[in-house]
Amino acid sequence: MSGTDEGPTSRAGTTPGAGPPDVTQRDHSRPGFAELRDYRAAFAAAALPMAVVDLRGQVVTPNDALGGLLGADPASLTGRPAADLVGLSSDGPTWRAYNEVLRGTRPRLRCTRRLKHADGRLLWAEVTVVPMGDPEGGAERVLLSVADVSDRRELRERLRHLRMHDPVTRLPNRTLFFERLAGALEAPESPSAQDGSSAPPGRIGLCYLDIDGFKAVNDTLGHRTGDRLLAAVAGRLTDCAEADGHRTGGHLVARLGGDEFAILVEDSSGTHQLTELARAVLAALQQPFDVAGHRLSVSASIGVVERSSADTSATALMQAADTTLYWAKADGRARWTLFDPERNAHRMTRQALSSTLLPAVERGEFTLEYQPLVGMADGIVRGVEALVRWNHPRFGLLAPSRFVPIAEEDGTIVQLGRWVLRSACLQARRWQLEHPEDPALFISVNVAVRQLWDSDLAADVAEILAETGLEPGLLQLELTESAVMGSPGRPLRVLQALSEMGIRIAIDDFGTGYSNLAYLSRLPVSVLKLDGSFVRGFRYEDGAHPSPADETIVEAMVQLAHRLGLTVTVECVETSGQAERLRRIGCDTGQGWLYSRAVAPERIAELIGARPPEG
Repeated sequence: MSGTDEGPTSRAGTTPGAGPPDVTQRDHSRPGFAELRDYRAAFAAAALPMAVVDLRGQVVTPNDALGGLLGADPASLTGRPAADLVGLSSDGPTWRAYNEVLRGTRPRLRCTRRLKHADGRLLWAEVTVVPMGDPEGGAERVLLSVADVSDRRELRERLRHLRMHDPVTRLPNRTLFFERLAGALEAPESPSAQDGSSAPPGRIGLCYLDIDGFKAVNDTLGHRTGDRLLAAVAGRLTDCAEADGHRTGGHLVARLGGDEFAILVEDSSGTHQLTELARAVLAALQQPFDVAGHRLSVSASIGVVERSSADTSATALMQAADTTLYWAKADGRARWTLFDPERNAHRMTRQALSSTLLPAVERGEFTLEYQPLVGMADGIVRGVEALVRWNHPRFGLLAPSRFVPIAEEDGTIVQLGRWVLRSACLQARRWQLEHPEDPALFISVNVAVRQLWDSDLAADVAEILAETGLEPGLLQLELTESAVMGSPGRPLRVLQALSEMGIRIAIDDFGTGYSNLAYLSRLPVSVLKLDGSFVRGFRYEDGAHPSPADETIVEAMVQLAHRLGLTVTVECVETSGQAERLRRIGCDTGQGWLYSRAVAPERIAELIGARPPEG
């Protein structure tokens, strides 16, 4: 053994009890030391503002770039709350997310903040907070970095502006308009200033317009001139909106496409504000435009809608605006029209009827009532007119005036008319068989002009008569003057074929249409039905004085008809005084409430063969 006690030595080469080694005294040749020193140098010299933050949210080590961004000595930032330096506590969601990163329950936070640079300019910064250290062992620090994204943000905003604005007028386009509309309808209720409770929801208004006469400008002067006109229109609309909007806040003027524009009033004070704005727009646009050396005059049709924001949706508001714009055009253009719920209900009813007409024929929802045609000389029922009714499952019993015009427009009148003709002939034949000893009633059926053009009416009639066994002489077809007067070609050939079959042709509402007497001698007509408007002048009751002019006109038409070999039926006979005067003039048959309203077939059966009471 050696007599010298050297004592134990440390594995690290340090003297026992000397404490932990000082990293500043570490051997520079040890692996990792130089790398750590390089990282620290890179962190301090980095152009990207950064800071190491402890788990309490306080800055441990900022770099020079962060100090330069904030206009402070980097050393003065140490110990300060990092969230306050870059605005992470300015809104609840971001603050919560930041704290989740500090607690290690969230892997990253990235958000955009508006910061003020030390040189005074405002910039958009992307702030990122990520944990530092071993993900499995947990982090004792987080790294905060701040990247200037102002250029990127500006580019994005520029691209959004281009995407959201019309290049011709520079107004917001359809996309931005609907984004703004949706936002206005989804806005929360504003708190009441008095007690903090929710105030009633606001109101919203819309002027939806298009330019009358714009297509003519485009077609004659070209699209370049048309675009300049649209830009000039946009300027006037903006002026009108700004003049009105100073009272309640700015309005959004947008070009929705083509020559369609909209002015959105997000905080409407009521219908009066919208209608006044529409009047101002009309007046502004009716002033001539000087465009590309041309003096152009146009006008606008405007649909106006105003309602509670809580009671509508973007789709409903635009549907109402579109409908109202259509009304403005239909009413004569160069005007504004306010949305009318009753008018819209009528339109919706019309659409509902149109879409269900044909299925209703197939389902058997229609029925016939019959109004007597009475001999003026003896008061005996000679025939009946078949009048169709619709037993609608939703709207109840509908008169012909509610659905026949619709059927004529969409062509359903062909199928409906065929059903009416067959049903009426079956009923007339049934009465004949049930009352063999009484004179048979003739049946009168209305025929629409479209049935003459869109169907083989003569073939249909022949088939139905053969099917039902009704004699041709007991069928009378009624057509309006407009259906037969001045209609050469197919209509005239069809009428001629029907007349040759022995069917009587009646001109309905005679005297209210063309009244072209020259055609009476050329048409195969058997009966003239005088419109009820003439008969109203025949009133003797209730102190009313008869109209000599009406009597003279009716008397002349009756004499003319008789000389042409035609019989005359008078409609709308309501009083015995009228009936007596019409009988003396020479009218053959009468129809009206004096005799009977349109009634069910059973009631007509009771009238067959019955004679009027004496006196």
